[in-house]
Amino acid sequence: MLKPSASIAAKAIVNDLRAQGRKVVDFTIGEPDLDTPPAIVDAGIAAMRSGDTHYTASNGTAPLRAAISAKYARENGLDIAPEDIVVGVGAKQLIFEAFAATLDDGDEVIVPAPYWVSYPDIVRLNGGEPVIVPCPADADFKLTPETLEAALTERTRWVILCAPSNPTGATYTTAELAGLAEVLMRHPQVAVMTDDIYEHLIYDGAKVDNILRVEPRLAGRVVLINGMSKAYAMTGWRIGFAAGPSHVIGAITKLLGQSTTCACSFAQAAAAEALNGDQSAVADMVAIYQRRRDLMYRRLSDIPGLSCAKPEGAFYIYPDVSALIGRTAPDGTVLGSDRDVALYFLREAGVAVMDGEAYGMSPYLRLSFATSEETINEGCTLIAQACAALS
Repeated sequence: MLKPSASIAAKAIVNDLRAQGRKVVDFTIGEPDLDTPPAIVDAGIAAMRSGDTHYTASNGTAPLRAAISAKYARENGLDIAPEDIVVGVGAKQLIFEAFAATLDDGDEVIVPAPYWVSYPDIVRLNGGEPVIVPCPADADFKLTPETLEAALTERTRWVILCAPSNPTGATYTTAELAGLAEVLMRHPQVAVMTDDIYEHLIYDGAKVDNILRVEPRLAGRVVLINGMSKAYAMTGWRIGFAAGPSHVIGAITKLLGQSTTCACSFAQAAAAEALNGDQSAVADMVAIYQRRRDLMYRRLSDIPGLSCAKPEGAFYIYPDVSALIGRTAPDGTVLGSDRDVALYFLREAGVAVMDGEAYGMSPYLRLSFATSEETINEGCTLIAQACAALS
């Protein structure tokens, strides 16, 4: 049965509680709280005023696809022609259409857990079977060559790699990607989808790499998914892009032509400005997120019952709450799962968080630090008080 997106459902609960007059500190949010940089907004407005308000080609405007091609060359060391790029209404749509274009009933897709909440359902909606591969904390929440090899079957068609990860912030080193690529070279029927939506949100001077750059021989079976939402604070503009083999990109384009037709014209103009223009706004936002990460990590790590790994990227922390399982709330309720813990924090402390079960690995919680330092401090204080009230 198709389930609603857990993160969207959580946001709806927060909105309902606030509408009832309840004060809620929201750590469920999966988008930047920062505004789109002014130069990007100005480019969108200028496009509208100049009459750029009509349908575009289904695969995106030529200027935007050229900007994406240049971005891959400049930032990722990849030579991708504009004709091998397609623009969609957000990265999520392109993940969906890539699977719609390639999966037959019963085809398997390897989904490393913890995972973004929508991967398994998108696979199922397109007739595939998600194969959930646990990637525990002692593996830094990452897929290893050994776990990948063990999960592959003759029915495997895709492997999803998301780094930096939602929900853990984990990233892969070049050597780790090389190890995964070595396994994949022995299984030519398996394609790779890299979800790179958080690639710019990386901290402590770390660098992200891509399996296609690491192993160019995979070029015929890697689809890169990315978009403007996270790094450029453009969630509402709904612009994503995919790059990959021409037969996959062509099939996605046909599906777009029979569904949404094209992405918004002036949003594409704004996206081209974002990619071609001054990138200092991105660096400024990353610096803000790093300060927030450091603050939330420090505050949560000081709370007895919570155990945190410091995320390398994205804007989430994924604390282990196993020490809270079995504890008793002041009203006598025994916390039996991470979902119970999340509900307890909402009920007792007025703090909304995501349970790890939604991301395929328990007992954890996901907290977003895409919010102000004041809110982080307030929420962490309330969580600490709620934890202290347990017996």
